Amino acid sequence: MAAGLHWYGIRGMDIQRTGVRKRKVIRGAVIAVVLLAATGGIVYGVSRLQPALPGVDAGTIWQDTVKRGPMLRQVHGLGSLVPEQVVWISAVTDGRIEKIYFQPGTVVKPDTVLMELSNPALNEAMLGAEFDLKQAQANLADLTATLESTNFDKQAAAAQVAADYKDASLAAERDRQLSKLGLIPELDLKLSENKAQELEFRNKLEEQRLGITKQSVEAQLNAQRVKIDQLKAVYELKKQQVDQLRVRAGVNGVLQQLGNSAATANASAPPLEPGQNVTAGSILAKVAQQDKLKAQIKVTETEAKDVAVGQQASIDTRNGIIPGRVSRIDPAAVNGTVLVDVTLLGPLPPGARPDLSVDGTIDIERLNDVLYVGRPTSAQPNSSVTLFRIDPGGKTATRVPVKLGRASVSSIEVIEGLKQGDSIILSDMSAQDGHDRIRLQ
Repeated sequence: MAAGLHWYGIRGMDIQRTGVRKRKVIRGAVIAVVLLAATGGIVYGVSRLQPALPGVDAGTIWQDTVKRGPMLRQVHGLGSLVPEQVVWISAVTDGRIEKIYFQPGTVVKPDTVLMELSNPALNEAMLGAEFDLKQAQANLADLTATLESTNFDKQAAAAQVAADYKDASLAAERDRQLSKLGLIPELDLKLSENKAQELEFRNKLEEQRLGITKQSVEAQLNAQRVKIDQLKAVYELKKQQVDQLRVRAGVNGVLQQLGNSAATANASAPPLEPGQNVTAGSILAKVAQQDKLKAQIKVTETEAKDVAVGQQASIDTRNGIIPGRVSRIDPAAVNGTVLVDVTLLGPLPPGARPDLSVDGTIDIERLNDVLYVGRPTSAQPNSSVTLFRIDPGGKTATRVPVKLGRASVSSIEVIEGLKQGDSIILSDMSAQDGHDRIRLQ
């Protein structure tokens, strides 16, 4: 009995172990299949997920809405106010600076003496010219008296001949009357008539000689007068040169600098000072008319092609805006910019002075009924770019290709890619170049 139980127990245990193993195998297979299926599903789901959108702070970006209507094209440039008239004062002759009365920044008038020079040789030359002039004037007076005396003598001689001729004529007429009455011989009549004819001829000669004498006297006096005029011009020139040793401003304005600008820029070059010698032609001072200023602004070479003389402009002095008009365009470009002169049409605001930095805006043209938007950062006219257009709801933005047209300072024409009412991001989005969509947060 015990043996039977033992066998039964053993068999029972063997059967039980075999069933457990099958169940374990089946359960393991099922679990493996489930895990494999779950893993595949997870991998497939993960592969179907899109990467998270990069976030951009909406408060840090600049947005604008596409509009339709008129657009004013403008060109912007930086520059400064400059005097319309600048007077450069140079030394007329060599000289030595004795005194400097004013320094740059002083308001001056035409007769204001800025500095005083000296030139002893020039003073001596002026005195010599003055002496020569006075000597020539004295010679003219002496010559006039001499010629008048000579002329009087000739006039007296001519008058005597005329009187003798008149007496001889009367005597000849008398003898004719007596000859007719037979009171004198024929020979006496002929002698009287011959004498009258001789004196008539001499009278004509004296009259001609007197006329020639008058012409000679006038010619000699004119020659002396010409010499006096010549010496007077020399004296006036020397006197003017001496007077110009007192250097005057010449115009109403502001003394901007003393000496040459190149020397002023060179730190090693000494400024003008008393005791310094200057040569003829050296720059002594610069005076500018402060109440007559114009603006000079620099426009990029690519934009300058649309600027024309006569276009309206506005100049911002940071203390007021002055209307103006383009008056001149420099024919050459320097460092990629073109210099444009703008004549100011309004009163100058307080503080306006030469070399004051200003912002200039020139009105190029007015476009009617165009699609336009604020000018994105680094957007160039007549180019194709990609911009972020804000999606409906304002939570995200998508990159779209846009074709741009004519540009202004703060706006640009839209040719393709956007429609009226679209909102776009104008700020620099180069940090998001690798993304086609962004999230605004």
